[in-house]
Amino acid sequence: MRDMIHLRPAEAARLLGVSTPTLKQWIYRGKIRSVRTPGGHHRIPRREIARLSIGAGSAEPREAVEIAAISGRNKLLGTVTNIQVSGLLAEVTLDIGGQELTSLITRGAVRSLGLRRGSRAYALVKATEVMMIRA
Repeated sequence: MRDMIHLRPAEAARLLGVSTPTLKQWIYRGKIRSVRTPGGHHRIPRREIARLSIGAGSAEPREAVEIAAISGRNKLLGTVTNIQVSGLLAEVTLDIGGQELTSLITRGAVRSLGLRRGSRAYALVKATEVMMIRA
């Protein structure tokens, strides 16, 4: 039966929005804690994913610190489901807990962020006005 407390590096990397090689470098550099299986494979405790996702702790990767350092409270973590590029702009759609959020950003931003289908990304919402309607 699969251990529900520990994740394989590929699963942990996906949740953190980084590549598996990046995650392994974090393990080797001590930026993320792992445990070893009897076969010598790394497993990442779920608490490490939570720690890095909220930016807590002293040994966090730069990416986790940057998101925690932003003062905005509306940081929505999602998965890229679609990217439509047209000229200099790109329409990026995130799935956030089963809801879609679409943003228009530059083509260069898509490239520099390394966004593609399946990537994890934050949507940061800053608005002086937010409308609501009862469901």
